[in-house]
Amino acid sequence: MSTPLIRRPESDGASAQARPALAAGSAEYALPATLSGIGARVLAVLGLLTGVWVALSPWFITLQYAGSNATTVNLISGLAVVGAGVFALASPRGFPGLQLASALLGAWLIIAGPILSQKHPIADPMYWSNSWAGAVLIALAAAGLAAVALRRPVRR
Repeated sequence: MSTPLIRRPESDGASAQARPALAAGSAEYALPATLSGIGARVLAVLGLLTGVWVALSPWFITLQYAGSNATTVNLISGLAVVGAGVFALASPRGFPGLQLASALLGAWLIIAGPILSQKHPIADPMYWSNSWAGAVLIALAAAGLAAVALRRPVRR
């Protein structure tokens, strides 16, 4: 089966590049061709990896000297961040709401330690790990929101 080729004119006067024509309605599932689109995907992957670290960190560092509520909180929070990252990657346009959810989960990771320490003492590695992971998630969400905003066409 042959694929029809269409010509895309270049803005700098160079020769046109041939690329396969996309079927009607499938244009939004094409790979991101702009730098901001690629940047949004990279930020989503970094957020997803941060969520994986948060979910798996109870098996690498000591979170709590007694009790298991810190392990449960990290596992649930990490899986929620991973889910938001997967949905952000699966979306052709990126969801600003998912970036906001990641930022809120990052804020939760920062404040979870003092809240959880009311019942059982929290280990210092948990404070550091969750504070850094929360700060990274907030920064990635802010950068992801900026990248999604840059990809949106300006309406006039």
